[in-house]
Amino acid sequence: MLNLLGEYDCKVDAKGRLLLPAGLKKQLQEFAHEGFVVNRNIFDPCLDVYPMSEWNKVAEKLSKLNRFVRKEALFIRKFLNGATPVSPDGNGRLNLPVGLANYAQLKKEVKVLGNNDRIEIWDKKLYEQMLNEDIDFAALAEEVMGNKDDGGE
Repeated sequence: MLNLLGEYDCKVDAKGRLLLPAGLKKQLQEFAHEGFVVNRNIFDPCLDVYPMSEWNKVAEKLSKLNRFVRKEALFIRKFLNGATPVSPDGNGRLNLPVGLANYAQLKKEVKVLGNNDRIEIWDKKLYEQMLNEDIDFAALAEEVMGNKDDGGE
């Protein structure tokens, strides 16, 4: 099971390429050769980068949706819109699709985060704004995680 962790300050070069940080490369050693899928994040102006093995799990869930049910067909269309396979070049850089980079408002300075089964790429300023949003994180944690049947851990 993949469990990507870490927060990294990175740069996107003038050609839209992102060098994956060494800490993530190490965690992705057995997966990088398969390539990745870059997609828009559903909730925030950032990009999700799925190792292909994780993307295949998402695709399996999508394949169970019914395209003859309008909401499900619309979700599939919206979710897959822009999803793009990418592979690291010889220097370990990912070429980020222009349309997706524009969606995430990526400038030169970015934050790259390991987020369990995927990587998130944020414009550095947007990431800082998200972190500074006025959210009662303790209350959110209690609501989301407090009543799970795992003994509270």
